[in-house]
Amino acid sequence: MLELCAGAGGQALGLEMAGFEMAADVEFDPKPCETLKDNRPDWDVREVDVHQFHGHEYDGIDLVAAGVPCPPFSIAGKQLGSDDERDLFPPVLRIVEEVRPRAVLIENVRGLMTKRFDGYRTEVSAHLARLGYEANWQVLNASSFGVPQLRPRTLLVALRPDDQPFFEWPEEEEATPPTVGEALGDLMAANGWPGAADWVGKASDIAPTLTGGSKKHGGPDLGPTRAREQWARLGVDGLGMVDEAPDADFPVDGLPRLTTQMTARLQGFPDSWEFSGRKTARHRQIGNAFPPPVAKAVGVAIRRALAGDEPKLSASAETQRRLLEQLASYETFLA
Repeated sequence: MLELCAGAGGQALGLEMAGFEMAADVEFDPKPCETLKDNRPDWDVREVDVHQFHGHEYDGIDLVAAGVPCPPFSIAGKQLGSDDERDLFPPVLRIVEEVRPRAVLIENVRGLMTKRFDGYRTEVSAHLARLGYEANWQVLNASSFGVPQLRPRTLLVALRPDDQPFFEWPEEEEATPPTVGEALGDLMAANGWPGAADWVGKASDIAPTLTGGSKKHGGPDLGPTRAREQWARLGVDGLGMVDEAPDADFPVDGLPRLTTQMTARLQGFPDSWEFSGRKTARHRQIGNAFPPPVAKAVGVAIRRALAGDEPKLSASAETQRRLLEQLASYETFLA
Protein backbone atom coordinates (compact mmCIF):
# COMPACT_ATOMS: atom_id res chain seq x y z
CA MET A 1 0.00 0.00 0.00
CA LEU A 2 0.87 3.63 -0.51
CA GLU A 3 -0.66 5.86 2.18
CA LEU A 4 -1.30 9.58 1.74
CA CYS A 5 -2.11 12.11 4.50
CA ALA A 6 -0.97 9.41 6.91
CA GLY A 7 -1.25 11.29 10.19
CA ALA A 8 -0.11 9.33 13.23
CA GLY A 9 -0.66 5.92 11.67
CA GLY A 10 -4.16 4.80 12.71
CA GLN A 11 -5.13 3.79 9.18
CA ALA A 12 -1.70 2.38 8.35
CA LEU A 13 -1.61 0.30 11.54
CA GLY A 14 -5.06 -1.15 10.83
CA LEU A 15 -4.19 -1.95 7.23
CA GLU A 16 -0.94 -3.55 8.38
CA MET A 17 -2.97 -5.79 10.70
CA ALA A 18 -5.15 -6.63 7.70
CA GLY A 19 -2.08 -7.89 5.83
CA PHE A 20 -0.94 -4.93 3.70
CA GLU A 21 2.73 -4.02 3.51
CA MET A 22 3.82 -0.39 3.53
CA ALA A 23 5.52 0.85 0.36
CA ALA A 24 5.55 4.52 1.47
CA ASP A 25 3.80 6.72 3.99
CA VAL A 26 3.28 10.36 2.96
CA GLU A 27 2.62 13.04 5.62
CA PHE A 28 3.35 16.77 5.68
CA ASP A 29 3.36 17.43 9.47
CA PRO A 30 6.76 16.72 11.11
CA LYS A 31 5.34 15.40 14.42
CA PRO A 32 3.22 12.59 12.92
CA CYS A 33 6.20 11.73 10.72
CA GLU A 34 8.30 11.32 13.86
CA THR A 35 5.56 9.13 15.34
CA LEU A 36 5.55 6.89 12.27
CA LYS A 37 9.34 6.60 12.17
CA ASP A 38 9.60 5.87 15.91
CA ASN A 39 7.01 3.09 15.78
CA ARG A 40 7.91 1.61 12.40
CA PRO A 41 11.59 2.36 11.62
CA ASP A 42 11.41 0.13 8.54
CA TRP A 43 8.63 2.16 6.89
CA ASP A 44 9.52 4.63 4.14
CA VAL A 45 8.07 7.83 5.63
CA ARG A 46 8.00 10.78 3.24
CA GLU A 47 7.64 14.20 4.89
CA VAL A 48 6.12 16.04 1.96
CA ASP A 49 2.96 17.87 0.94
CA VAL A 50 0.75 15.66 -1.26
CA HIS A 51 0.54 18.58 -3.71
CA GLN A 52 4.27 18.08 -4.36
CA PHE A 53 4.21 14.27 -4.22
CA HIS A 54 4.06 12.17 -7.39
CA GLY A 55 3.28 8.48 -7.40
CA HIS A 56 4.64 7.25 -10.74
CA GLU A 57 7.26 5.01 -9.06
CA TYR A 58 4.43 3.10 -7.35
CA ASP A 59 2.64 2.25 -10.58
CA GLY A 60 0.51 -0.87 -10.20
CA ILE A 61 0.54 -1.07 -6.39
CA ASP A 62 -2.40 -2.88 -4.76
CA LEU A 63 -3.82 -0.07 -2.59
CA VAL A 64 -3.70 3.69 -2.27
CA ALA A 65 -5.14 4.77 1.09
CA ALA A 66 -5.68 8.31 2.36
CA GLY A 67 -7.15 10.05 5.37
CA VAL A 68 -7.81 13.46 3.84
CA PRO A 69 -8.33 16.44 6.21
CA CYS A 70 -11.78 16.68 7.77
CA PRO A 71 -12.42 20.46 8.20
CA PRO A 72 -13.79 21.02 4.66
CA PHE A 73 -16.67 18.62 5.42
CA SER A 74 -17.05 18.70 9.22
CA ILE A 75 -20.34 19.95 10.67
CA ALA A 76 -18.22 21.68 13.31
CA GLY A 77 -16.68 23.88 10.61
CA LYS A 78 -17.90 26.05 7.73
CA GLN A 79 -18.29 23.04 5.37
CA LEU A 80 -16.67 24.83 2.43
CA GLY A 81 -15.91 21.56 0.63
CA SER A 82 -13.97 22.17 -2.57
CA ASP A 83 -13.67 25.89 -1.68
CA ASP A 84 -11.60 25.04 1.39
CA GLU A 85 -7.84 25.18 0.84
CA ARG A 86 -7.54 22.04 3.00
CA ASP A 87 -9.56 19.92 0.55
CA LEU A 88 -7.03 17.29 -0.54
CA PHE A 89 -9.30 15.09 -2.64
CA PRO A 90 -7.93 16.63 -5.90
CA PRO A 91 -4.23 15.81 -5.27
CA VAL A 92 -5.14 12.35 -3.92
CA LEU A 93 -7.15 11.59 -7.07
CA ARG A 94 -4.29 12.89 -9.20
CA ILE A 95 -1.91 10.46 -7.43
CA VAL A 96 -4.43 7.62 -7.93
CA GLU A 97 -4.33 8.38 -11.65
CA GLU A 98 -0.53 8.23 -11.59
CA VAL A 99 -0.36 5.00 -9.60
CA ARG A 100 -3.36 3.10 -11.01
CA PRO A 101 -3.70 0.83 -7.96
CA ARG A 102 -6.15 -2.06 -7.81
CA ALA A 103 -8.00 -0.42 -4.92
CA VAL A 104 -8.49 3.00 -3.33
CA LEU A 105 -9.50 3.73 0.28
CA ILE A 106 -10.29 7.27 1.46
CA GLU A 107 -11.52 8.12 4.97
CA ASN A 108 -13.26 11.28 6.17
CA VAL A 109 -15.92 12.60 8.56
CA ARG A 110 -19.61 11.68 8.46
CA GLY A 111 -20.44 15.19 7.22
CA LEU A 112 -19.20 14.24 3.76
CA MET A 113 -22.30 12.01 3.41
CA THR A 114 -24.80 14.82 4.05
CA LYS A 115 -27.04 16.16 1.30
CA ARG A 116 -24.91 19.30 1.14
CA PHE A 117 -22.12 17.25 -0.46
CA ASP A 118 -24.18 15.01 -2.75
CA GLY A 119 -22.75 16.81 -5.77
CA TYR A 120 -19.21 16.59 -4.46
CA ARG A 121 -19.43 12.83 -3.95
CA THR A 122 -20.96 12.41 -7.39
CA GLU A 123 -18.06 14.37 -8.86
CA VAL A 124 -15.50 12.21 -7.03
CA SER A 125 -17.26 9.00 -8.14
CA ALA A 126 -17.38 10.23 -11.74
CA HIS A 127 -13.68 11.09 -11.65
CA LEU A 128 -12.88 7.59 -10.39
CA ALA A 129 -15.16 6.07 -13.04
CA ARG A 130 -13.17 7.86 -15.73
CA LEU A 131 -10.07 6.21 -14.27
CA GLY A 132 -11.72 2.80 -14.44
CA TYR A 133 -12.98 2.35 -10.85
CA GLU A 134 -16.36 1.73 -9.27
CA ALA A 135 -16.90 3.77 -6.10
CA ASN A 136 -18.53 2.47 -2.91
CA TRP A 137 -19.52 4.94 -0.17
CA GLN A 138 -20.45 3.93 3.37
CA VAL A 139 -20.59 5.30 6.92
CA LEU A 140 -19.11 2.97 9.55
CA ASN A 141 -19.19 3.63 13.28
CA ALA A 142 -16.10 2.76 15.29
CA SER A 143 -18.22 1.43 18.16
CA SER A 144 -19.47 -1.31 15.83
CA PHE A 145 -15.92 -2.68 15.67
CA GLY A 146 -15.10 -2.80 19.36
CA VAL A 147 -13.86 0.78 19.74
CA PRO A 148 -15.24 2.41 22.93
CA GLN A 149 -16.21 5.58 21.14
CA LEU A 150 -19.06 6.99 19.06
CA ARG A 151 -17.07 7.81 15.92
CA PRO A 152 -18.92 7.59 12.59
CA ARG A 153 -16.63 7.90 9.57
CA THR A 154 -17.28 8.14 5.85
CA LEU A 155 -15.39 5.54 3.83
CA LEU A 156 -14.84 5.47 0.08
CA VAL A 157 -13.61 2.21 -1.40
CA ALA A 158 -13.03 2.17 -5.16
CA LEU A 159 -12.22 -0.99 -7.08
CA ARG A 160 -11.73 -2.06 -10.67
CA PRO A 161 -14.73 -3.77 -12.31
CA ASP A 162 -13.09 -7.21 -12.12
CA ASP A 163 -12.64 -6.89 -8.33
CA GLN A 164 -15.84 -4.99 -7.50
CA PRO A 165 -18.18 -8.08 -7.43
CA PHE A 166 -16.08 -9.56 -4.62
CA PHE A 167 -16.27 -6.54 -2.32
CA GLU A 168 -18.57 -6.39 0.68
CA TRP A 169 -18.47 -3.89 3.53
CA PRO A 170 -17.38 -5.46 6.82
CA GLU A 171 -20.19 -6.61 9.08
CA GLU A 172 -20.75 -4.80 12.35
CA GLU A 173 -19.90 -6.78 15.47
CA GLU A 174 -22.77 -7.97 17.64
CA ALA A 175 -20.77 -7.62 20.88
CA THR A 176 -21.19 -4.36 22.81
CA PRO A 177 -17.96 -2.31 22.89
CA PRO A 178 -16.37 -1.68 26.30
CA THR A 179 -17.46 1.40 28.24
CA VAL A 180 -15.06 4.24 28.97
CA GLY A 181 -14.70 2.90 32.50
CA GLU A 182 -13.98 -0.62 31.34
CA ALA A 183 -11.46 0.61 28.77
CA LEU A 184 -9.58 3.02 31.06
CA GLY A 185 -10.05 1.63 34.57
CA ASP A 186 -6.51 0.29 34.92
CA LEU A 187 -5.00 3.54 33.67
CA MET A 188 -7.12 5.62 36.05
CA ALA A 189 -5.99 3.46 38.99
CA ALA A 190 -2.30 3.38 37.98
CA ASN A 191 -1.20 6.11 40.44
CA GLY A 192 -3.27 4.97 43.39
CA TRP A 193 -6.40 7.11 43.04
CA PRO A 194 -8.86 5.69 45.63
CA GLY A 195 -11.87 6.75 43.56
CA ALA A 196 -10.91 4.71 40.49
CA ALA A 197 -13.25 1.77 41.14
CA ASP A 198 -16.28 4.02 41.67
CA TRP A 199 -15.31 6.02 38.59
CA VAL A 200 -15.37 2.89 36.43
CA GLY A 201 -19.00 2.35 37.37
CA LYS A 202 -19.88 5.97 36.59
CA ALA A 203 -18.15 5.96 33.20
CA SER A 204 -20.73 3.43 32.01
CA ASP A 205 -21.08 4.37 28.34
CA ILE A 206 -18.86 4.70 25.28
CA ALA A 207 -17.07 7.98 24.65
CA PRO A 208 -18.35 10.79 22.43
CA THR A 209 -16.33 11.51 19.29
CA LEU A 210 -12.80 12.62 20.08
CA THR A 211 -11.65 15.75 18.29
CA GLY A 212 -8.08 16.76 17.67
CA GLY A 213 -8.46 20.24 16.25
CA SER A 214 -6.01 21.69 13.76
CA LYS A 215 -2.99 23.94 13.75
CA LYS A 216 -5.36 26.91 13.48
CA HIS A 217 -7.91 25.83 16.07
CA GLY A 218 -8.18 23.54 19.07
CA GLY A 219 -5.91 22.54 21.91
CA PRO A 220 -5.48 19.70 24.37
CA ASP A 221 -9.08 19.41 25.54
CA LEU A 222 -12.05 17.19 24.71
CA GLY A 223 -13.99 19.54 22.47
CA PRO A 224 -16.62 22.29 22.64
CA THR A 225 -19.14 22.85 25.43
CA ARG A 226 -21.63 20.18 24.34
CA ALA A 227 -18.90 17.53 24.12
CA ARG A 228 -17.53 18.50 27.54
CA GLU A 229 -21.01 18.12 29.01
CA GLN A 230 -21.13 14.57 27.61
CA TRP A 231 -17.74 13.84 29.14
CA ALA A 232 -18.88 15.23 32.50
CA ARG A 233 -21.74 12.72 32.55
CA LEU A 234 -19.04 10.03 32.21
CA GLY A 235 -17.13 11.46 35.16
CA VAL A 236 -14.45 13.19 33.08
CA ASP A 237 -13.35 16.83 33.12
CA GLY A 238 -13.08 17.64 29.44
CA LEU A 239 -11.75 21.17 29.84
CA GLY A 240 -8.17 20.03 29.52
CA MET A 241 -5.82 17.07 29.57
CA VAL A 242 -3.07 15.97 31.93
CA ASP A 243 0.25 14.16 31.73
CA GLU A 244 -0.45 11.73 34.56
CA ALA A 245 -3.43 9.80 35.93
CA PRO A 246 -4.92 11.01 39.25
CA ASP A 247 -2.87 10.09 42.32
CA ALA A 248 -3.73 9.11 45.88
CA ASP A 249 -4.38 12.75 46.86
CA PHE A 250 -6.96 13.34 44.12
CA PRO A 251 -10.52 13.71 45.57
CA VAL A 252 -12.41 10.42 45.62
CA ASP A 253 -15.45 12.06 44.01
CA GLY A 254 -13.44 14.35 41.73
CA LEU A 255 -13.65 14.59 37.93
CA PRO A 256 -10.32 13.37 36.53
CA ARG A 257 -8.92 14.53 33.22
CA LEU A 258 -7.65 12.14 30.57
CA THR A 259 -4.08 11.56 29.47
CA THR A 260 -3.11 11.09 25.83
CA GLN A 261 -2.46 7.41 26.58
CA MET A 262 -6.12 7.17 27.60
CA THR A 263 -7.45 8.94 24.51
CA ALA A 264 -5.23 6.77 22.31
CA ARG A 265 -6.78 3.67 23.85
CA LEU A 266 -10.25 5.14 23.21
CA GLN A 267 -9.23 5.42 19.54
CA GLY A 268 -8.28 1.76 19.39
CA PHE A 269 -4.49 2.22 19.39
CA PRO A 270 -2.42 -0.40 21.21
CA ASP A 271 -0.62 0.92 24.30
CA SER A 272 2.70 0.19 22.60
CA TRP A 273 2.07 2.88 19.93
CA GLU A 274 3.91 6.02 21.07
CA PHE A 275 3.15 9.55 19.88
CA SER A 276 5.79 12.21 19.27
CA GLY A 277 5.71 15.77 20.56
CA ARG A 278 4.26 17.65 23.50
CA LYS A 279 0.74 17.18 24.83
CA THR A 280 -1.03 19.37 22.27
CA ALA A 281 0.79 17.74 19.34
CA ARG A 282 0.07 14.25 20.69
CA HIS A 283 -3.58 15.07 21.27
CA ARG A 284 -4.03 16.38 17.71
CA GLN A 285 -2.47 13.24 16.26
CA ILE A 286 -4.71 10.99 18.33
CA GLY A 287 -7.93 12.97 17.94
CA ASN A 288 -7.61 13.16 14.15
CA ALA A 289 -6.74 9.48 13.68
CA PHE A 290 -8.71 6.74 11.94
CA PRO A 291 -9.29 3.99 14.57
CA PRO A 292 -7.04 1.03 13.69
CA PRO A 293 -9.74 -1.65 14.33
CA VAL A 294 -12.02 -0.05 11.73
CA ALA A 295 -9.18 0.33 9.24
CA LYS A 296 -8.33 -3.34 9.79
CA ALA A 297 -11.91 -4.47 9.11
CA VAL A 298 -12.11 -2.46 5.87
CA GLY A 299 -8.63 -3.62 4.88
CA VAL A 300 -9.63 -7.27 5.29
CA ALA A 301 -12.69 -6.65 3.09
CA ILE A 302 -10.50 -5.08 0.40
CA ARG A 303 -7.99 -7.95 0.54
CA ARG A 304 -10.80 -10.47 0.13
CA ALA A 305 -12.01 -8.58 -2.93
CA LEU A 306 -8.53 -8.49 -4.45
CA ALA A 307 -8.17 -12.22 -3.79
CA GLY A 308 -11.45 -12.94 -5.54
CA ASP A 309 -13.18 -14.30 -2.45
CA GLU A 310 -16.96 -14.41 -2.76
CA PRO A 311 -18.69 -12.08 -0.28
CA LYS A 312 -20.51 -13.74 2.58
CA LEU A 313 -24.25 -13.88 2.02
CA SER A 314 -26.48 -12.45 4.72
CA ALA A 315 -29.13 -14.75 6.17
CA SER A 316 -31.83 -13.25 3.99
CA ALA A 317 -29.64 -13.42 0.89
CA GLU A 318 -28.74 -17.03 1.66
CA THR A 319 -32.43 -17.90 2.06
CA GLN A 320 -33.22 -16.19 -1.23
CA ARG A 321 -30.44 -18.13 -2.98
CA ARG A 322 -31.78 -21.44 -1.74
CA LEU A 323 -35.33 -20.55 -2.79
CA LEU A 324 -34.11 -19.68 -6.27
CA GLU A 325 -32.29 -23.02 -6.51
CA GLN A 326 -35.43 -24.84 -5.42
CA LEU A 327 -37.51 -22.91 -7.93
CA ALA A 328 -35.08 -23.76 -10.73
CA SER A 329 -35.26 -27.46 -9.78
CA TYR A 330 -39.04 -27.35 -9.76
CA GLU A 331 -39.17 -25.67 -13.18
CA THR A 332 -36.82 -28.36 -14.52
CA PHE A 333 -39.13 -31.03 -13.09
CA LEU A 334 -42.18 -29.40 -14.74
CA ALA A 335 -40.39 -29.20 -18.10
